[in-house]
Amino acid sequence: MNPVLLGVRHHGPGSARAVRRALSAYQPEVVLVEGPPEADPLVPLAGDEDMRAPVALLAYPAAGDPRRQAAFWPFAEFSPEWQALRWAAAHAVPVRFVDLPAAVQLAAEDAPRQESGVRSDPVGALATAAGYDDPERWWEDVVEHRFEGSGDDLAAALGPFAAIGEAMAEVRAHTPAPSGAEAVEEQRREAAMRVGLRAALREFDRVAVVCGAWHVPALTAPLPTAAADAATLRGLPKVKVATTWVPWTHARLAAGQGYGAGVRSPGWYHHLFVTPRDAVARWLVRAAAVLRRDGVPVSSAHVIEATRLADALATMRGRPVPGLVEVTDAALAVLCEGDPLRLELIERRLVVGERLGRVPQRTPGVPIARDVAAAQRRLRLPPQPLPRELDLDLRREIDLERSRLLHRLGVLGVNWGVALAHRRGRGTFWESWRLAWQPEFAVDLVAASAYGTTVRDAATARVGEQAATAASLAEVTALVERCLLAELPESLPTVLRALDERMALDHDVAHLMDALPALARTLRYGDVRRTDLPALRHVTDGLITRIWAGLPAAVGGLDDAAAAGMRDRIDAVHAAVALLDQPDLTARWHDTLAGLSTRDDVHGLLAGRLNRLMLDVGLLDVDRARDRMSLILTTGVPVARAAAWIEGFLTGDGLLLVHDERLLRLVDGWLTGIPPDAFVEALPLLRRTFSEYPAPQRRQIGERAVRLGGRDDGGAVAAPPDIDEERADLVQPTVRALLGRRA
Repeated sequence: MNPVLLGVRHHGPGSARAVRRALSAYQPEVVLVEGPPEADPLVPLAGDEDMRAPVALLAYPAAGDPRRQAAFWPFAEFSPEWQALRWAAAHAVPVRFVDLPAAVQLAAEDAPRQESGVRSDPVGALATAAGYDDPERWWEDVVEHRFEGSGDDLAAALGPFAAIGEAMAEVRAHTPAPSGAEAVEEQRREAAMRVGLRAALREFDRVAVVCGAWHVPALTAPLPTAAADAATLRGLPKVKVATTWVPWTHARLAAGQGYGAGVRSPGWYHHLFVTPRDAVARWLVRAAAVLRRDGVPVSSAHVIEATRLADALATMRGRPVPGLVEVTDAALAVLCEGDPLRLELIERRLVVGERLGRVPQRTPGVPIARDVAAAQRRLRLPPQPLPRELDLDLRREIDLERSRLLHRLGVLGVNWGVALAHRRGRGTFWESWRLAWQPEFAVDLVAASAYGTTVRDAATARVGEQAATAASLAEVTALVERCLLAELPESLPTVLRALDERMALDHDVAHLMDALPALARTLRYGDVRRTDLPALRHVTDGLITRIWAGLPAAVGGLDDAAAAGMRDRIDAVHAAVALLDQPDLTARWHDTLAGLSTRDDVHGLLAGRLNRLMLDVGLLDVDRARDRMSLILTTGVPVARAAAWIEGFLTGDGLLLVHDERLLRLVDGWLTGIPPDAFVEALPLLRRTFSEYPAPQRRQIGERAVRLGGRDDGGAVAAPPDIDEERADLVQPTVRALLGRRA
């Protein structure tokens, strides 16, 4: 009976319970677990009271970029391997990982493995042989719902594993042999497992092996010779690796999240493992609680009826107990009342689950990861997998520190927080974030450790590197803003030098205009973050001077697409000048607007926009704006130019037309006078302009336009003499409905 081979399905609650029962009955002297041997020193941490699954072993090169070379071995509470680790820790039994070393796996240059259907899912092969079209359902029926057997009865405890081994032997015997990289990898892995098994058998009399069911026949006597296995492993390339434990999530265990050895329903399997009795009723109680938290009224009677329906469905379908399919159907019919959106809520929060693991503070890791963990505790920002919004008031010291941490992590590519565009509150003292911690950030922190041992030092070095390699002026400008937001004063001189160099070499006014808004925000918000930036002010003044000098030549002779891009840039520069709030700069900008607004060689879209900006800041009064519009909307001006002028002038806000009837009358008269063939050309521009207005503004403009013509006493529009009144009466109800007017 030595060794005992416990072939399991990775992340199967039935397998997990069976492994604990078998280990308790067999009482091995050592437990071998499928995994990287480099992680052996981490095994004692599995028994730490602060360790909570799901967690994962992370192996990464001790030197180099781990973004391309890193490997995870995830474990859930219901993973058989995890239960073996926990049992061994509780009983002071040594554990060894037996698999191909991570040093070899990370050094391999083979192409990604393309697994055959059977080898990637041997359980699927058994399910198909049993007449099941769903491997999950077969496994639930055969293994997950088998509770019989006593932990004190060795034969009963080991019986299921003997049957699994025989089944896998049959599957492997009838499966075509793999070829290429797949065959090489499988041979190496199983040779490494046998090497570890032989070493354990030389030292211990009672050895238990917990591995994937597929590998059981390869570890069953008679084994290949030790010399053959040694030859298979001889001369393999290796890299120096480090290992640690990292938190994991149920979402990352789901097969739909890209983890090939995962399960579709980790939340359901966790429930089956921790609730082996009355699992269906307890699950539906939890589902009802989820719906209630979302405002859906669900009573106890709903839960009772859903439980009865799940039992009935299982009986009708010939299943020993209800599985996830039956429970889901019952929840949809009773708890959700047929609403699939409510069912999606249950599936996201329960079937997949929102569980995030935890590792002890004494877990080894790169220094920067410990720095992040300490900052999270100090700033009361626990990592959570579910997205949540966080509003920060930068006048509070703790919120200011939180903002710095999130911005610095963003510089390092650890996008724990994503800044939201809106600000809840007034002024520049507010930031809004959406936070969601992902397990992959552990790898990102390993990569960041190459730049420094703390978040601040690493972010400073990273920004300096980015400034040296930035290809465009806009990239360097964005770095200036990030330096301020992340409060990295040591890297700011380097970035400003790079900015000055890019400005000197870049003669494209469009690029200069693209760079200004970020610098303006940086200067404006510098006061909020108590940062003095005289050097940045000097650079910004030079940038503005170059924009003023080059803009007149840049706006002439533009086609439609280039004019649209320049209009957006002019809007951005206009907003940036207002943000800087410097009277001399504002005056110079206004002079530039005035000089450009009357030029005949400026595209109509730009001319209209320039005049609108002048009207908004008071350089034009309404009467002069009407005069300029009337000159454009004359018969001698091409319809396309006039339409573009109107689009530039009216884009963004329709209140001008709502409150100024004479302006509206000008536009209305021009529209009604456009010849039919030219109207088709102008219509797309006009539709684009008016479609951007909010619905209430469009309705008000329509109502005002209806009242522009003559009216009879009843308020109806007097029909011109060339209108067929009988035909017009037929369409009036539809027109009134479109305009929102009562009949």
